[in-house]
Parts: sequence; structure tokens; C-alpha cells
Amino acid sequence: MIENKVLVSVNVPMLEKKFDVYFPVNKKIGNVIKMIKSSLQVLSQGSFDVNKNYVLYNKGNGEPYDMNMLVRESNIRNGSSVILLWGGENNNERFQY
Repeated sequence: MIENKVLVSVNVPMLEKKFDVYFPVNKKIGNVIKMIKSSLQVLSQGSFDVNKNYVLYNKGNGEPYDMNMLVRESNIRNGSSVILLWGGENNNERFQY
């Protein structure tokens, strides 16, 4: 086990794919989303739109994760499943880098 990361299953409905991704526990959820978006753009050969605002949701209960929360402060653990969805026009206004 990697102590500073958790292995998470990320469902991406717009690509109809699921990816296993290591999330750094000391990063904000918003930074993790940026990392995922960047990776998905490469993996999809540019078809994934990184300019849209995305939200990470808990797959079990449908609750969105706070973009300013550190991964370790959330309920994301090894084996967790999350969903990455387009979150609308003004979603990034809430995220503080």
C-alpha cells in the first residue's frame, strides 16, 4: 500500500469508461480533478473537454465532494468509487487553489 495515496475507481460517463487512479491524500479534491482532467485528455486523444467544469461525486450516495477539501479529510479511501461529471458553468468559482 502507498501511504500517501489511495487507489480510487473513477467512473467517467461521458467517455463510457472507468479508470483506477491513485489520489494523493494531501491534495485538494479540486486539484485531483485537474489531474484527472489532464490525464483524460491524453487518454482520449483530445476528445475529453478539459475546459468544462467537473465535479467529483461519491458513487455510493451521490453526494458531491467539496473541491476545497483535502482527500484525507473526505470519505475517499482505498477502493472507493467516484463519478466525474460535468458540473455546470460556475463550478470552479467555489474552488480555491
